[in-house]
Amino acid sequence: MSERAYDLIVIGAGAVGENVADRAVQGGLSTVIVEAELVGGECSYWACMPSKALLRSGAALRAARDVDGAKQPVTGALDVAGVLRRRDAVTHEWNDSSQVEWLSGAGIDLVRGHAEITGDKRVRVRAEDGTVTDLIARHAVAVATGSAALLPDIPGLAEIGPWTSREATSAREVPASLAIVGGGVVAVEMATAYASLGSTVSVIARSALLGGMEPFAGERVAASLTESGVQVRTGVTVASAAPAANASEGSATLTLSDGSEITAEKVLVATGRTPRTGDLGLENIDLTPGDWLSVDDTMLVDGTDWLYAVGDVNHRALLTHQGKYQARAAGDAIAARAKGDPVDDARWGAHVATADHAHVPQVTFTDPEVASVGLTADAAREAGLSIRVIDYDLSWIAGASTHSDDYQGMSRAVFDEDRGVLVGATFVGPDVAELLHSATIAIVGEVPVERLWHAVPPYPTVSEVWLRWLEAYGRP
Repeated sequence: MSERAYDLIVIGAGAVGENVADRAVQGGLSTVIVEAELVGGECSYWACMPSKALLRSGAALRAARDVDGAKQPVTGALDVAGVLRRRDAVTHEWNDSSQVEWLSGAGIDLVRGHAEITGDKRVRVRAEDGTVTDLIARHAVAVATGSAALLPDIPGLAEIGPWTSREATSAREVPASLAIVGGGVVAVEMATAYASLGSTVSVIARSALLGGMEPFAGERVAASLTESGVQVRTGVTVASAAPAANASEGSATLTLSDGSEITAEKVLVATGRTPRTGDLGLENIDLTPGDWLSVDDTMLVDGTDWLYAVGDVNHRALLTHQGKYQARAAGDAIAARAKGDPVDDARWGAHVATADHAHVPQVTFTDPEVASVGLTADAAREAGLSIRVIDYDLSWIAGASTHSDDYQGMSRAVFDEDRGVLVGATFVGPDVAELLHSATIAIVGEVPVERLWHAVPPYPTVSEVWLRWLEAYGRP
């Protein structure tokens, strides 16, 4: 057994943990990061990157088929083997050597193995070969272990060996049929991807798709999935699961709450996430294993003065970009406190993670794409705001007609009438992800409507929706 001391110990070498460590090193702290799997974490190997790689080929093919002159030479279906090759290239074949090299170049030490918090500022790491390393933190420990797929308590579900998002994004073969349980982002993105790859796909959701977003977003995605051949079942749940009778090995039959059945070669469960805190040793510091970790805006765990929880594990915003944003705040705060500097003065206030409260941007890479930031109309009303909602059909914009022959899209702006600022925006349509950051800046910056008139959108682009929103809102 060996023992080593650092200013900061980071548990979890995903994108979030890497950013905490990097920011702390830039602040002058010695830092070690502990990882039990691959450096780069969930996003690099089983979530954001491989899922978008699986989706991109289908999106590119659909885009070509939507433009006269380009659609004529496009005569075949997707090359499934090519799509999977590209996915493998994006994930570097699940090899993390380049990420390890980055850690070294950034001045961050790496210890591989499973981490257990054994006491205040103490972490024990057990490597696969049984080697044990005890780490001592002079100032802080940051937990950045992320989340895992939640398997609901459905009779027979565990016995059929369902896929989670990990198996769906790393599959080596495309199943002939796929049943997806859930109606959120993972469910609709994987339905889009596997339908384009040739699977017969069914989606089973207890409520409308993409709940929590503006209703028209889920409605348009559901309509598009249906048009592409996906069976979308909403308002039902899975009552039980069992191996399929008289079917190929591995196939399963799901019995739904209305008595109907769906049989598929593979079943993907995408019903939510659970924190990866069950085996971290939280009981050794009077916290509950398996719980989300509640934090303040510097990511300091409630009731402690040395433990930080960053990214999915704190349940504030389960998105990679928000986790990296939190990581910058946490790394800066840890470095400041280590030096005895306050974290609430002008130097550090900009790095406190307040954007997680009402300014979270998110893109769902379906067909059509959904891009949203800030409050929905319903959420704004529930918050007690006096709002004005402006909807605008994106197909009415000149730039849409140059984008494709039959552009279909919708947008919504939610304005706070008392303050005269935008508080929410949603876009649905081809490539609308690229519209989102302008809306995020307007919302976070609380740009007054009268100033937005002077931010002139270029013509002919779909971003001219900003002018149409302002025209509908009225002259300043």
